[in-house]
Amino acid sequence: MRGGSALRNGLFLFFFVLASTFAALAQVNHGRSDSSPKTNESRAADRRAIEQVLRNQQEAWNRANVEKFLEGYWHSPELTFSGSGGVQRGWDAVLARYKRNYPNREAMGQLDFSDLEFRFLGSAAALVLGRWHLSRPPNNDVGGVFSLVLQKFPEGWRIIHDHTSAVAPAR
Repeated sequence: MRGGSALRNGLFLFFFVLASTFAALAQVNHGRSDSSPKTNESRAADRRAIEQVLRNQQEAWNRANVEKFLEGYWHSPELTFSGSGGVQRGWDAVLARYKRNYPNREAMGQLDFSDLEFRFLGSAAALVLGRWHLSRPPNNDVGGVFSLVLQKFPEGWRIIHDHTSAVAPAR
């Protein structure tokens, strides 16, 4: 019977360690939940920083400064932009696309971003959905939707992927 007692003690020890491990993991995960005050403060600060990137872009666009507008993007050959013209890869290609499609102030119009939705994908990544609208006289307005993937770098939040689509106005 001595072997049976050792087996019971071994199983008890195994389950005790297993239960302790799950309890420790639950405690760690609870500390990382979105409901913790530190996370909420951190998320609010990240949201404000991302909103500032988009405000800076909007202001640069409305001054017809495409290069300044592109400062919100990751300056990398790995940057991607998806739109009706296909996929552009790299910061230089995205800059060339914007310059080709918006060659002057009239074509650029006045940009407005709205209906922003944020989903954080970790401590250094976020998905932002929203709407864009270009006011261009006379009656040449265009607009649509976008989804941005942003990453937090030492220099701040930058767009690493942009998918922008034009949407016909509702009639």
